[in-house]
Amino acid sequence: MTQLSSLDYLSTLIEAAAGVIEETDLERVLRRLVSEARSATGARYAALGVIGEHGVLSEFLYQGISEEQAKTIGNLPTGRGVLGTVIRRNQTILLDSIAEHPDTSGFPPNHPAMSNFLGVPVAVGDEAFGNLYLTEKEGGFTERDVVIVEALSRIAGAAVRTARLQDRLHRVAVVEDRQRIARELHDSVIQELFAVGLGLQGLSQLVQDPQAEATLMDAVDRLDRAVESLRGYVFQLQDTVQARPGLDERLQQLVARMGSAYPTDVLLDVGLAHTGDDLLDNEIVKLVTELLSNALRHGSSDKIEVSLERAEETCVLRVTDDGIGFDPALPRTGMGLDNIHARVGRLGGRVTITSAPGQGTRVEVTLPLS
Repeated sequence: MTQLSSLDYLSTLIEAAAGVIEETDLERVLRRLVSEARSATGARYAALGVIGEHGVLSEFLYQGISEEQAKTIGNLPTGRGVLGTVIRRNQTILLDSIAEHPDTSGFPPNHPAMSNFLGVPVAVGDEAFGNLYLTEKEGGFTERDVVIVEALSRIAGAAVRTARLQDRLHRVAVVEDRQRIARELHDSVIQELFAVGLGLQGLSQLVQDPQAEATLMDAVDRLDRAVESLRGYVFQLQDTVQARPGLDERLQQLVARMGSAYPTDVLLDVGLAHTGDDLLDNEIVKLVTELLSNALRHGSSDKIEVSLERAEETCVLRVTDDGIGFDPALPRTGMGLDNIHARVGRLGGRVTITSAPGQGTRVEVTLPLS
């Protein structure tokens, strides 16, 4: 798999992985992760082992081996040999040949031949949850595969925690428990996903191919949108007695979080604390997320101004930067402008983009208040 095709697939991978954080069925989450890891690396075989008591695998979900073939092999692995090494060390292991590793224990009868190997731990917070195992990639696994699977494993941990919390939520009705789950989602899962996004953003700076870099940044944008979607879910869990943060407070938090990762001054001016429509409030937060992300990542600006105000029966959102600008008439990849136009169109609004090379960019979004 070439560098470009690996990074190009990463965009699809992150979108799929970010989507599983909304799953409530834990087994479906895990099977989805095994499938995505296998496809991302081009491995012939992939599995996820769940660590039970005493460091022994209690579950083993696999792909690449048929059910009929699995029956002829016999019992599923429990964590001996190289699989157990990944458990004990709790760190990534990359091998050109399993047979040459000192901890190898061989394979049972009827087991397919396996040579190269990539094992990556999956943690849920500080708890060792399991490991992703990948084998038999043509040409062997690369450091690029390690980066991709380690990023996926971090998202996997967040996905497992989310699934567990949602399962708890279905079984409890006490307000205190709902608030505790909301706090854990916000303080742990959301922060972990945000950290993954920053890590992928740092990886993009090492990529020389502009198209590959654009693919990575698009993946980060999608992950940001997943984070904001999960943040909206957190708001829904809050106690109805407790005052829900207004639109102005949510935007303040968003701008502070996103702006802190860049050497850019971000100024916010909100003249509209609430539109009167919770769904519209959520859409405005998502729009600010996308527009601010574009300005921070592509604008190379010293200052960005974000404003939201009411104008008769509409609200007007403006995001203005003093960066490098661009020609709106020319096609430009990686900025997500089509997504912004589509989102605003569904809301019955309009988008106006004013920009020129060297003159910064101003995006104005007008939305009807209904």
